[in-house]
Amino acid sequence: MLIIESYTLAVILLIITMLCWGSWANTQKLASKSWSSQLFYWDYTLGIMLLALILGFTLGSTGEEGRSFVADLNQASSIALWSAFLGGVIFNIANLLLVAAIDIAGMAVAFPVGIGLALVIGVLVNYVAVPLGDPILLFFGVVLVVLAIILDAKAYKNLSKGVTFSSKGLWLSIVAGVLMGFFFRFVAAAVSTDFANPINGLMTPYSAVFIFSIGIFTSNFIWNTYFMYKPLKGPKVTYMDYFRKGNLKLHLIGLLGGIIWCLGMSFSMIASEQAGFAISYGLGQGATMIAAAWGVFIWKEFENGPKGTNTLIFSMFTFFILGLALIIIARLN
Repeated sequence: MLIIESYTLAVILLIITMLCWGSWANTQKLASKSWSSQLFYWDYTLGIMLLALILGFTLGSTGEEGRSFVADLNQASSIALWSAFLGGVIFNIANLLLVAAIDIAGMAVAFPVGIGLALVIGVLVNYVAVPLGDPILLFFGVVLVVLAIILDAKAYKNLSKGVTFSSKGLWLSIVAGVLMGFFFRFVAAAVSTDFANPINGLMTPYSAVFIFSIGIFTSNFIWNTYFMYKPLKGPKVTYMDYFRKGNLKLHLIGLLGGIIWCLGMSFSMIASEQAGFAISYGLGQGATMIAAAWGVFIWKEFENGPKGTNTLIFSMFTFFILGLALIIIARLN
């Protein structure tokens, strides 16, 4: 299997993770005019599983160090398999709830509450489990990133003045954030911290991400089916709609979204040996600022914002960059 042996390379992979996690939603935006989020989500989960399988048989089966993809799966303990699978189940419901929260309450509520909670909880639980890096620098960096997310929310709130506040959206954001903060730990618990000489029963990143993807896809028959027929907002959709309303372009867009997200998840796990799980997760969840950058520079979402919007955006990116730098430096001490 392919293993990285440099912290610098690990940071590069984690920056790619941020880019992937902050960019996949553009595919949903492209498909949203003619395709509901629930139907898009089926192709999205298929894309995640497809790339996880491809990476397993390519990078996960390359080189002489570690265990090959198939051999690693065959020796994995039932505890490790269930842990990675459960991580996928938890991630899936968290992500679906976050999407619903955005639809109901908007970005101004869903992202600072949901992703802010996920970032803090995720870094805490993963650092306690595997304490790599300077805790002061790491957590101060997390605080700066959370402040950046709050400023991002403030900028969105200024754009949506007059919109009715939804307590339902707030509670959905809280539940989504708590669940999102824990999913990574379940996957990480199934992964050996030594990739070259992995512990028997535990898995390498490639195998763990594949089992994780199966958890996402399998649980979709429960979570996403519920939201299809009992949507929290908008009309219901059926399985027949997936086949009748879909076309090749829409399905490919959904697959691309899943592939992009899974590439980020895979790189995050691959980098975790050098960076540690807490830093891997913390940098990855900085994806909120990448999504904000898409909104600012590509989709021009703040173009008609009120006075002070540009100052908020500048401050947001400043806090984010400083927080990102501290998280990266934390592993060097």
